[in-house]
Amino acid sequence: MSKPPTAFADVEDFDAAQTLAAAEQAVRDRRALEAHEVKLGLRWADLHATQPHEPERSVRGGVKLVQLGGEGTPKVQDLAICELAIARSQHTHATRAFLADALDLRHRLPELYDALRGGQVDLWVARKVASMTRKLCPGAAGLVDRAVTPAVAQGPGRVLSIAEAKVIEADTAQARTEREEGRRKRYVAITPTDEETGLRTVIAAVVPADAVWLDAQVERIADALDARRDLIPDLPDDCTRDELRSAALGWLAHPEDVAALLAGEEQPQGNGATTRNAVVYVHLHQAALEGADAVARVEGLGPQLVDELAGLLGHARVTVAPVIDLADQASVNGYEHPQKVRERTLLRTIGDVFPHASAISRNVDFDHPDPYKPNGPPGQTGDHNAAPLGRRHHRAKTHLNYRVRQLGPGTYLWRTPHGLYRLVDPTGTYRLDTGQS
Repeated sequence: MSKPPTAFADVEDFDAAQTLAAAEQAVRDRRALEAHEVKLGLRWADLHATQPHEPERSVRGGVKLVQLGGEGTPKVQDLAICELAIARSQHTHATRAFLADALDLRHRLPELYDALRGGQVDLWVARKVASMTRKLCPGAAGLVDRAVTPAVAQGPGRVLSIAEAKVIEADTAQARTEREEGRRKRYVAITPTDEETGLRTVIAAVVPADAVWLDAQVERIADALDARRDLIPDLPDDCTRDELRSAALGWLAHPEDVAALLAGEEQPQGNGATTRNAVVYVHLHQAALEGADAVARVEGLGPQLVDELAGLLGHARVTVAPVIDLADQASVNGYEHPQKVRERTLLRTIGDVFPHASAISRNVDFDHPDPYKPNGPPGQTGDHNAAPLGRRHHRAKTHLNYRVRQLGPGTYLWRTPHGLYRLVDPTGTYRLDTGQS
């Protein structure tokens, strides 16, 4: 009989039986760690489940209790979530969702929670059930809990299928309302540019009839383009049908060209005949300005080859604005960050500079890392003292004992209220074992 492998042994030495034994043990270990993570999250929630001050002493924008989980779960101090998110190397929203699911499991789905602690079910499955039942009353959630827990050994698909059916059974009126409301949630989204292919993915939720007609129109345009390969020179002669359909979907953005193509006109413009205005921020290295091959970073699109920029702009009306030199530094005596400082700071940081923040947005507050002193020295506001922060992160920094030092343009050293140190720069967030406030 093969000797059982030890944890984290050199797997290259395992025989078949040892490999299988180690794989089984790895599942047990992972589930035990997941359950431990949930317990830690719940402990943090319990430590921050009381009102931090008397109601009459509440400060606008300060700490407040919020309901994360469903009905029957205790409230948690909202800004306390930020520090736990840093410890978990997560965005605040992800940790908020984690705590909501953990609270629901403990307080509303106790049988499933026991199964999680016993290593019988993966955390992601338990969290999915918690999320599905959040809008139900505690009694209805209990009905789902008692139905799904005995099925955990049957696999995730079976568990989630039962949960979906029981959620509808528990509150049919609510389910009908959600179906009706679902029709109000149609959307179209575009993913970031894929670093390897340079392509973006279009995702849309539409009513079934629209989907059928859209698919038919894409097919029709693809057929027309297949007969006019001169209009799509970027596609190879042996391109697949999927490549043709992708090109056809892109043509739908330019209805004048589509009309001309389908009408059989000889010279449809391609890439949009309509004149449009466009504002495009392109980040270039000095080497590109000197004529060397380089990659441009386009805000909202990601990395692009310099010669792809012409295709991006198409027939838009182009006005070249002055180059913004990020090496420039400026300061003013007032409290508000002037537009030029905001512009340079956002170009350096791309968005929220709170540890592990992932949002890429210009919709941020501007904070002074070194707090502004109304009667202090001149020049307190400028490139040297500007930190873009999302509203929740700005509140946490303002009302809790966070400290941040701007080390240079786009680089910030953070200390959380309980002594976690993180370095944030344009390349990401980095954990520091020691630091000085």
